[in-house]
Amino acid sequence: MVPNQPLAERLRPKGLSDFCGQEHLVGKNAVLRKVVESGNIPSFILWGPPGVGKTTLAGIIANTLKRPFFQLSAVHSGVKDVRETIEKAKKQQFFNQPNPILFIDEIHRFNKSQQDSLLSAVEQGIITLIGATTENPSFEVISPLLSRCQVYVMQPLSDDELITLIKKALAKDIYLATFEIEITEYEALLRISGGDARKLYNALELVVSSEADENSSRKIIIDNEKVLNQVQKNLALYDKKGEQHYDIISAFIKSMRGSDPNAAVYWLARMVEGGEDPKFVARRMLILAAEDIGLANPNALLLAQACFEAVNVIGWPESRIILSEAAIYLATSPKSNSSYLAIDEAIAKVREQGDLPVPLHIRNAPTRLMKDLGYGKDYKYAHSYSDNFISDNFLPAEIKGTIFYDPGANPREDEIRRRLEGMWKEIYKYNK
Repeated sequence: MVPNQPLAERLRPKGLSDFCGQEHLVGKNAVLRKVVESGNIPSFILWGPPGVGKTTLAGIIANTLKRPFFQLSAVHSGVKDVRETIEKAKKQQFFNQPNPILFIDEIHRFNKSQQDSLLSAVEQGIITLIGATTENPSFEVISPLLSRCQVYVMQPLSDDELITLIKKALAKDIYLATFEIEITEYEALLRISGGDARKLYNALELVVSSEADENSSRKIIIDNEKVLNQVQKNLALYDKKGEQHYDIISAFIKSMRGSDPNAAVYWLARMVEGGEDPKFVARRMLILAAEDIGLANPNALLLAQACFEAVNVIGWPESRIILSEAAIYLATSPKSNSSYLAIDEAIAKVREQGDLPVPLHIRNAPTRLMKDLGYGKDYKYAHSYSDNFISDNFLPAEIKGTIFYDPGANPREDEIRRRLEGMWKEIYKYNK
């Protein structure tokens, strides 16, 4: 029978010597390892995808430094919980003992007032804060708090590191050691895990327990087919903590890009039920509005921005209505990726041609010397001409006439195309 404690928890490392991955942070002479070995750690934030050891590393650091360790989850904790924990930390400060560590998991889910409640304690050294986030802290952590913290980026585990974890599990776990397990193929386990140790252990334990139930023999052979079959059959169990996070957001985005409002709302409902951060969903819709709708409906970006601002002040469960309205609007909008293609084409040209000189007539000429050198000479001020337009060259001479923006096939950009053709005639040749 499988123990109640998950495999990932049973095998959670207790020291840096057992920690797998993140060599750039905790390997020999690495930055975070040096900080830990010095015994004087600053407040910091660990930013990285799920299952790469953020919580584990925080616990190891506290254990290594023998610091009191308090842990909060931003999903379940409020300002009251933060203040109570800080009061407990104050009581731990006596006889010049080092300050306690407060670890906050998913710190990006704290709103501004919750993050504000941490500031004073961090500034006064009452606590050393370690935050963990899967989201870019530049967007999700308030500036005053972020300025008082180092940010360390954690990477998905490599295939070699994941295989090391599998071998460690087979050798050291009490339950798995009761079987004679042979893994003939690793590809499915590695692909399912996606660099996430927790997903890897969940899949491994699921396959072993399923094989044990179906086979009285203690010998278990694991190959790609068995892994994929068992994970597919037990998808709800495997994903009970929302570990399909990236698959579902991908399905949500692709449904809106594909102009299917029904599918978009379904995947949104999956995220609502899974407790997804509404700001994460709104931010992805902002990207889609620019990347996939763009100038076919410029209002889409405005509505997506309004949605993002609204969910920042509303929260669950009401945010679901705002997100639904925005998702349906984006899904039913005409689509164009012309702006997205234009900037990528321009970036490719910059990388190919290097820093081409700015034409003299459109250079800035703030000094007499620059004017004498011809800066700004013969520049034609568009508003001095009829229709506020004059046909001129604004690109470097080497790439004159290059088209980066090609209007998409939709009513709004058909109008733009006609206007550009009328103005630029043969220069950009939109009718070619």
